[in-house]
Amino acid sequence: MPSFILFLELAAIAIIFAGLPLFFIWKKPGYSLLQKLNWVLVFMTFDLIVFGAFTRLTDSGLGCPDWPGCYGTSNPFHALTDIQQAESAWPTGPVTTIKAWIEMIHRYLAMTVGTLILVQVAIAFSKLKSLGKNPLLGSLGLLLLVCIQGAFGAWTVTLKLQPIIVTTHLMLALVLLACLTAYAQQSWEDRSSTIRTIRVRPLSAQLLTLSFIVLFTQVFLGAWVSTNYAVLACPDFPTCLGSAWPETNWSEGFTLWRQLGLNAQGEFISPEALQTIHWAHRLFAVMVLVVLGTLGWSALALATPVLSGLSQVAKLLLGVLLLQVITGISNVVFQWPLLAALLHTAGSAALVFCLVRMSYWASWKPFIQKKMA
Repeated sequence: MPSFILFLELAAIAIIFAGLPLFFIWKKPGYSLLQKLNWVLVFMTFDLIVFGAFTRLTDSGLGCPDWPGCYGTSNPFHALTDIQQAESAWPTGPVTTIKAWIEMIHRYLAMTVGTLILVQVAIAFSKLKSLGKNPLLGSLGLLLLVCIQGAFGAWTVTLKLQPIIVTTHLMLALVLLACLTAYAQQSWEDRSSTIRTIRVRPLSAQLLTLSFIVLFTQVFLGAWVSTNYAVLACPDFPTCLGSAWPETNWSEGFTLWRQLGLNAQGEFISPEALQTIHWAHRLFAVMVLVVLGTLGWSALALATPVLSGLSQVAKLLLGVLLLQVITGISNVVFQWPLLAALLHTAGSAALVFCLVRMSYWASWKPFIQKKMA
């Protein structure tokens, strides 16, 4: 069991890390502390997702094989002897000094986000009379979500990178990013009490809803590819092993509860199952291009001075969509280079951000409300 001292040391590290952005935004004039903190959390969660991908792609997820510390300590400096012994016993194994630091930095960043959300809750509670209960309820929901995410982070280590756990960990990170963006966006829009209703032709809410469903389905498929190390199961493009439709095994490939590299019977997973995992992600990418591309062009068609913000987000969406195509193909053609893989994960997070930002203009009513400063 982790010691009380370990928890105190980790808490101190989290407070120090969280204090840096808090000091910066405290001194920065302009909007309220809560509004600034909300966008800092969006930025840091995006960074955390990308660094989490870096941790996974460098095989550093088990760099410290216990949790929440590293061999019972708060940092790899104190665990250096244990790390060196593990590295000597298994030179090509998951434990090295560099990997231990990568894993612990990932945990420090995660603890920082959690600490900042606690601060967010405290501020929302202190402003309960002036802001009402919605900001507090929203921040409490975010706190619950980040706690669940932390639990999956722990299970990622203790269950030895089980694919469904790692995939869920990534999915929850993107859900957290989406919720933080929505929360920050709402607080930014509420900065003025003056409201002017402007009648415009709204972005299709149905198309945006479909885009969310399609995107998160594709994110799951992509995470399933990565966590099962199936990126190079189809090492060519656009075919797979020279075939327009490779041999597949859908039941084995999408058996969710199993150990890494094994099937449900405990045997090594077949090449056909890995090809299926890869091929499903590649095929569904066509659906993503069609749906999100349609959404982006539809948003551009709505461009007016009132909707200039929508036009900017739509351009970002289409640009990131193009980046996803380029990096997705590069992962195969160039044999899974680290930079392309990181950009592909960052692109997924950016697409989620864009869809949430566009939700302001996707009205389920015949008008939108624009806040006038």
